[in-house]
Amino acid sequence: MKKLVLSSCALAVLLTGCAGGMTDTQRTTGMGAGVGALGGAAIGAATGNSRTAAIGAGVGAAAGALGGYLWSQRMESQKRQMEQATQGTGIAVTQTANNELKLAIPSDAGFDTGRAAIKPALAPVLDQFANGLRNNAAAEVRIIGHTDNTGTDAINNPLSVERAASTRDYLIARGVRSSAIQIDGRGSREPVANNGTDAGRAQNRRIEIYVGERPQS
Repeated sequence: MKKLVLSSCALAVLLTGCAGGMTDTQRTTGMGAGVGALGGAAIGAATGNSRTAAIGAGVGAAAGALGGYLWSQRMESQKRQMEQATQGTGIAVTQTANNELKLAIPSDAGFDTGRAAIKPALAPVLDQFANGLRNNAAAEVRIIGHTDNTGTDAINNPLSVERAASTRDYLIARGVRSSAIQIDGRGSREPVANNGTDAGRAQNRRIEIYVGERPQS
């Protein structure tokens, strides 16, 4: 029974991902449902309970259908535009596993040490970014600030939030909907490099911007 449930779920993932004649929204929702079903069934199967596996598949499918972002032609176009706008800046532009557009902006490209004011060199990048966001009413934006471990949490935590807030305010001033943007500051809690070196600390002092587009019904 466990093999049957898991095989059926895996087949659902393949069929929903490969079926022709589907819109991007339908395909994304179907893939989410399939992956969710597979995950739910796997949890049930691991317990050795076939009834739990079947229920888990149904619950997982529902959760998968509700979550996730759509990687549309509009998102792909904005990614290409941002790759051009950030050439030579040290800013990394990527597509995440969750179909979000991510901009990782190191401090030397965006902020002076210990400051939250946006550097002039970052302005053209954010201007281009705002242009894409204004044309996407379905966009959801998260801006997260980070610091290195120099100094105390009492300094780093608010500084990381202030940098995210400065970026948000800049985008809003250029016509991006304030309701589309959420900000957060993680202080030094989520390093991406070794804080024991100058180069590593420079990488950790950063902001990350994520843009996702929800499937439209």
